[in-house]
Amino acid sequence: MSDKSFDFESRIIDIPDYPEPGVVFKDITPLFDDPEGLAAVVDAMAGHFAGRGITKVVGAEARGFLVGAPVAYRLGCGFVPARKPGKLPRAVYSQTYDLEYGTDELQIHRDALTSDDRVLIVDDLVATGGTAVAAARLAEQSGAQVEGFSFILELEFLGPRDIIARDYPQEVFSLVKVS
Repeated sequence: MSDKSFDFESRIIDIPDYPEPGVVFKDITPLFDDPEGLAAVVDAMAGHFAGRGITKVVGAEARGFLVGAPVAYRLGCGFVPARKPGKLPRAVYSQTYDLEYGTDELQIHRDALTSDDRVLIVDDLVATGGTAVAAARLAEQSGAQVEGFSFILELEFLGPRDIIARDYPQEVFSLVKVS
């Protein structure tokens, strides 16, 4: 597991007014282009949930893929992509959810998870919690059990933990909290 003193925040760049005025985009790509940063992120996120019987990691399109797949690899389990509509070729479960500025939808293959699976929901950032809850609901539609949620960044001022906790009392873990 990575050193707990790793400075994640120094490798996250704020981009003001992107993708629209008033939004401060959190660019995590410097974490991923640095081998030490990438290893620290994956080790910390996976290490926090190691030994808990996780069988699958679900990551939401698109940045959830970047962190979800290596976390799954580190945990020794499978990875399930939660995709936007029309991106998966077989029968799917669908879940709509609210964004900060609209609505969206995620889908997973119907055969991606079973009732034997214990799932970790992983994404780069949790803002309002909508994407995380949608991914968890997709897992439940498959009969799987949601074990927890893991993020690089948490926008605390939007209260995502409260939103997630309405339906999911499972543990929420994040490496960087933005107040």
